[in-house]
Amino acid sequence: MYVIPAIDLLSGRAVRLRRGRYDDVTTYDHTPTSLAAEWRRHVSHLHVVDLEGARVGAPVQKAAIKDIVAAFGPGVQVGGGVRSRANAEEYLALGVHRVVLGTAA
Repeated sequence: MYVIPAIDLLSGRAVRLRRGRYDDVTTYDHTPTSLAAEWRRHVSHLHVVDLEGARVGAPVQKAAIKDIVAAFGPGVQVGGGVRSRANAEEYLALGVHRVVLGTAA
């Protein structure tokens, strides 16, 4: 069994949407990079979702994801807004290990 925690990103912050609603957001005090570093001590993979990217259909949180990859190391997978091969390649160039395709698939 794999346990893969997720960090959802909105405006560069770690958040949780209630029932997927962008108007009902819980924002966490910890930075996404500090959460990634903490998870690194416990798990081998981390899932990151670019919620803004999912909403607009293109990656938005690339800088935050690059920082998360630096903090976590190998094993980061990213989803949200990946709608083309070029988008996937951009994330892979940042050091992302896996890219999750939803709508594009």
